[in-house]
Formats: sequence, C-alpha cells, structure tokens
Amino acid sequence: MTPTSHTDVPHRGLITVSIMLATVMQVLDTTIANVALPSMVGDLGASADTINWVLTSYIVAAAIMTPLTGWLSDRFGRKQLFLTSVVGFTITSMACGVSWSLESMVLFRLLQGVFGAAIVPLSQTFLLDINPRERHGQAMALWGAGIMVGPIIGPTLGGWLTESFNWRWVFFINLPVGIIAFLGSAAYLPAIARRLRGFDFFGFAMLSLGVGALQLMLDRGAEVDWFSAVEIWIELGLSLIGFWVFVIHIATAENPFIDPKIFKDRNFVTGLVFIFVIGVILLASLALLPPMLSTLFNYPTITTGLVMAPRGVGTMISMLMVGRLVRIIDARILVVTGLLLTAQSLYTMSGFSPQMDSHLIIMSGIVQGLGLGLVFVPLSTVAFATLDARFRTDATSLFSLVRNIGSSIGISVVTVLLTRNTAINHSELIGNITPFNPNLLEMSPGAATGDPTALAQVDGLVTQQSMMISYVNDFKLMMIVTLCAIPLALLLRKPRMAPAGGAPAAHMD
Repeated sequence: MTPTSHTDVPHRGLITVSIMLATVMQVLDTTIANVALPSMVGDLGASADTINWVLTSYIVAAAIMTPLTGWLSDRFGRKQLFLTSVVGFTITSMACGVSWSLESMVLFRLLQGVFGAAIVPLSQTFLLDINPRERHGQAMALWGAGIMVGPIIGPTLGGWLTESFNWRWVFFINLPVGIIAFLGSAAYLPAIARRLRGFDFFGFAMLSLGVGALQLMLDRGAEVDWFSAVEIWIELGLSLIGFWVFVIHIATAENPFIDPKIFKDRNFVTGLVFIFVIGVILLASLALLPPMLSTLFNYPTITTGLVMAPRGVGTMISMLMVGRLVRIIDARILVVTGLLLTAQSLYTMSGFSPQMDSHLIIMSGIVQGLGLGLVFVPLSTVAFATLDARFRTDATSLFSLVRNIGSSIGISVVTVLLTRNTAINHSELIGNITPFNPNLLEMSPGAATGDPTALAQVDGLVTQQSMMISYVNDFKLMMIVTLCAIPLALLLRKPRMAPAGGAPAAHMD
C-alpha cells in the first residue's frame, strides 16, 4: 500500500507514543548512570579512575555507530532497524544490570551504545515522515521534549533509584519501557520501502576514526591532564586525520558514505551549527550545576534533582507552545527569542553565590528551559524543511551526531576551565592573606596568629570562593557563546508551506 498523503498513515498517535518511549529510554541512559558510578565501584571491583569507562564505552560506541543509521535503514528497512535497535538496547540494558565485573559492564555498555545509536535519528525521521509539513513543528516539539528533558531528569531518576534500591535498577528500569516501545512500534510503524546502495567502507572507517578518537580525547583528557599526555596528542592526530580524509573522500568519491549534496541545503548546514551550540549549552550547564550544588551549596542528591527539575518544566512548557507558534510566527524570530532567553538565564547564573537560596537557581533554570525549547523546535523544523526527503535519515543521523559532539566538547571545555581557573583564583586570593591584612584579623583572629585550625578554615573559604568564581566565569563564557550564535539565524531561510495534501510520507509494503 502506498498512501497518497501523511493523513493516510493510521495510528499516528500510537506510533508517536511508541517511538518517543524508545527515544526517552535511550537519551536517559546518557546521564542516568552518572550518579550511580560511585556505587558501582565496589560491586564491579573497579577503581575511581577505571569506573569512568562505563560512561566512555557507551558514548564512543554510540558516536561511531550513529552515522551508520542511514545506510543500515536503507539496507535492512527503517522499521526493521528500529525494532532491532529497541530489542538490542533493552537486552543489553538488562545485561548491564547483571554485570559481575568492570570488563563485563564495559562490554555490555559498548553493545548498548551500538544498538542505541540509531534510535534517536530514526525516531526523528519517523516523526517527520508520518506528519504533514504543517504539523512538523508539533512533531518536533514532542521529539525535542524527549531529547532535552531526558538528560535533565536522568541524574535525578538515577539518584533516586540508586538510593531507594541499588545501582542495577538504573538499567533494569529500561525493561518495561523497551517492551512497550517494541510492541507499539511493531504493531503500528509503517514499513518503508528499502533503497539499496553500496557501502562505502573507507568513508565510514575514516568518519569512525575521527569521531571515535575525538570522543576518547574529550572523555579521557581530564584524567590524564590533557596535552601533557602522549595519549591525547595521538587521539587528536587520529581525529584530525580521520575527519580530513573523510571530507576529501566524500568530495571526490563516486559513491561516498554521505552524499555531499546534503550540505548544499543552507538551512540544514545552519541547523547543524545551531544544534552544536545547543549541545554545548544544554549539557555543559547540566554538567556544572550538580557538582556546584553538591560541593558549594551542600545540597543532597535528591535536593539537587528537585532544584533542577523546573528546568525541564520550562522546556516542556516552551515546547508545547512553540509547536503551534512555529506555524504562525517566523521560525527565525522564535530562535532569536530563545537564544536571548537562554543568554539571560546564563547572565543570572553568573551572579550565583554560595550565600543565596535556591530561588535564583530555580528561576534561571525555568528561563533557560523556556529559551532552549524556543530554539530547539523551530530549528529542528526548519533544518529539514527544505531538504530532499531521500537524505532525511542521513541528515537526522548527522543532526544527532553533531549535537552529541557539541555536548562532549562543551562539557570538556567548561570542566578544564573550571579546574584551571579554580587553581589560578586560589593562588591569587591566598596571596592577599597575610598576618598584616586587617580583613584577615577581623574575619579570623586565630588565622592572623597562625593557628592551624583557623588557617584550615580560611583555606576552605578561599577554595570555596575560588570555585564559585570559576563557575561564574564558565556561565559567562556560555552566555557569550549563546549571543554569538544569534547572527546565524539570519542564514536560515523561511520554508514555503507544502500544499494541503502534503508529500507522501511513507511507503507501506
């Protein structure tokens, strides 16, 4: 059966629920395990350093496999690939939950990343396929809600499961979600006609080398002191070689791994730049806030989760509104408004201090959630509005890959700056503390006379202030990055609305 319009696809609502359950399940697993790492150390016989491979293995495997989604879906069928991914991800999640050693956990996390890589790009492709052009905004609002709220609630859910049960339930929770997502998708997803094309192994190998080496470098850098380690220089060199050879290859090869025509669409290329910035801002701020609230504000894990939850609420509200607004307001206006709100929230965050209550944290989180939602939905809609439908799966794969790379780079940059600036600030502040400083005498008479206990207390206060200044500087940097992205909105073209009937969405076998 070949429907003549998007409206001929039955059970659109059930399809949406099914694929979004799978999407949220996959996205949650990028952050839900973070808070459970300390609890895994003893059970898996790992050390504080090696336990990070539980995260690294998943991230690297997913990054390498994401670009392969387009070819696999053409070769084996989009529906078949999605169902296989959901089943594989669910089974490997259970395997992670019963892991008996660090080696087994890393292996299962690698496989989890391999199976999970295709879920997010395919879910976006399906939502664009089954909805007419005039409903793409609402479809991307639903998809974006899962993509952006998942990382926000992940640490909270992971912390609650770890404290209430144990760390294994961080993975076991995927079983009921995976079963429901599979049954709904198997029953209602339209089967898309396959499109045979050759596999460009060399192109895939070079892209995998570039992406894999970059992710390893970003994830391992903090542990080995970045460019003071030979390992980081090797990974940087391999990444540059991989990307450089890949670019030359797709520009000159007869049947490249990714068709270079995809990059002729200005909206899509601009969308890639924007989603990179969103990746930096969203996960970099999420990476900074929990340790800041825990270390400087002494919030327990549950309180940290509750304070950060309104950020997700703001995102949900924004996306529910913008899904309809994108049909009547120029998407470029919405994107700029969202970036300005995000910049405003980061400006507020640059005024944080250890003496304040949670009010500013909650309010800035809501504003940032509103802003990111206003950017994400119009961007996801416009980026694919003028792109040829045959490039859609490859394009959604690149979209997800660039967002994830942006997140990795953002987290690495702000973490490096935080560590380095804390040391610099501490050195500068401690230089002003002498027995002759009247402020020291007023603050701690014991420290002025050389009392060790008093000096330790003063050093603790200096360290706290040093870290707070460093966090504030990171927030200011992200605000500048956000403001610098605003002119890119001028490069977006307003898409022409499709005819009422719409273009064919899916070809059912």
